[in-house]
Amino acid sequence: MKKQSKRSQSLPVINPNSAGIDIGASFHVVAIAPDKSDEPVRTFKAFTSGLHEMASWLVTKGITTVAMESTGIYWVPVYEILEEYGLEVVLSNARDTRSVPGRKTDVNDAQWIQRLHACGLLKASFRPTALVVELRSYLRVRERLTDYAAAHIQHMQKALTFMNIQLNLVVADITGVTGMRIIRAIAKGERNPAVLSTYRDTRCKSTQKTIEEALIGNYQLEQVFALRQALVMYDAYQVQIKECDLEIEAVLAKLSNGVEKPLEPIPKPKHRTKQPNQLNFDVRSALYNLIGADLTQIHGLGPYLALRMISECGTDMSRWTTAKHFTSWLTLCPGSKISGGKKLSSHSRKSNNRIVAHLRLAATTVGRSSTALGAFYRRLSARIGKAKAVTATARKIAILFYNAMRYGMQYKDPGADHYEQQYRDRVMKNLKRRAEEFGMELRPKTECVS
Repeated sequence: MKKQSKRSQSLPVINPNSAGIDIGASFHVVAIAPDKSDEPVRTFKAFTSGLHEMASWLVTKGITTVAMESTGIYWVPVYEILEEYGLEVVLSNARDTRSVPGRKTDVNDAQWIQRLHACGLLKASFRPTALVVELRSYLRVRERLTDYAAAHIQHMQKALTFMNIQLNLVVADITGVTGMRIIRAIAKGERNPAVLSTYRDTRCKSTQKTIEEALIGNYQLEQVFALRQALVMYDAYQVQIKECDLEIEAVLAKLSNGVEKPLEPIPKPKHRTKQPNQLNFDVRSALYNLIGADLTQIHGLGPYLALRMISECGTDMSRWTTAKHFTSWLTLCPGSKISGGKKLSSHSRKSNNRIVAHLRLAATTVGRSSTALGAFYRRLSARIGKAKAVTATARKIAILFYNAMRYGMQYKDPGADHYEQQYRDRVMKNLKRRAEEFGMELRPKTECVS
């Protein structure tokens, strides 16, 4: 035991007034340095009164900084209450606080976290400001409501299929204007295909006669009942989604308070088509007034994805020193696994970051466009495969987002042809350099013929 204590004291103590907390569902174990109290380890209940008691005890013992693991969502109230008491809270990733194999208890975990934090070996995870956290919570609730509504769209489609009403074959989306008019009419009791086809919107590509043929079905009472039930639930979730949009708009207005509005008017949108599940207010204008740059000019970033990224990253991008640090936080950069001077793996780390999946999906969509990012995706896809090309393109989009947020960069797409020409010039420059190394000269084919 004496040898162990001497060995532990040999590490330099950077944070002498530190504490470590092992987060639990029903109680939390707190450990401080042994010289701070006769009882350096205490257990507090997870009730709010217990959290205030814990914070008061830490303050009276002279603790200024506290470290804890990000265990589920149980850490959130602990984090917020400790911050109210003026303590610096370090939320550490669980992979950084793993103890050596052996006996594992809550007390040992708390003491181990305190030891690592005292020696400055724990890195704080990113935690945005309170308003950004509020915005993020509303958007996550909205996503769940959208998922619930999507389930009832499937229920409506299933009921229509049972009745052999082929509405999905004549309209692009059954929740569009034409589809919802027809579904509501069926739910109210209309059965005549000729009458139902008159609800066709003028923008629908299918003719009224085609729609009438698709609506000749075997109407069954139980399936009409199921259709009506799904429609009621779908409409209920749409009401809740609109309430979320009002709260999101209000938070964006709070974030814009005190921010100078841009002098130049907002650029014209790249696309005028209505996106599915888009918010019920002008997101582009709200973000433009907040940031001073139109993020939607970056190909792949629509209004919703731009808002989603801000809700996860915040508006202060100086938390990441460079764009490389930002893409590393997103786990969109190559990994570095080296042993004995040999690179074992360069795969990107796995992550449950919510916006990474959105960026990968955006990269796949951009890959089909005639833009510089699309040309970049297609070139990499042919050379190293689609999986790596998606990651690389998502990283490009993330870098453009970082530069626009931090430096106010106004993005202008040079086009796929410009990118291909740059790539060709770069290849030619490398070929000429290699030819000179071998004592040769590279000339165009026309000069060689002459």
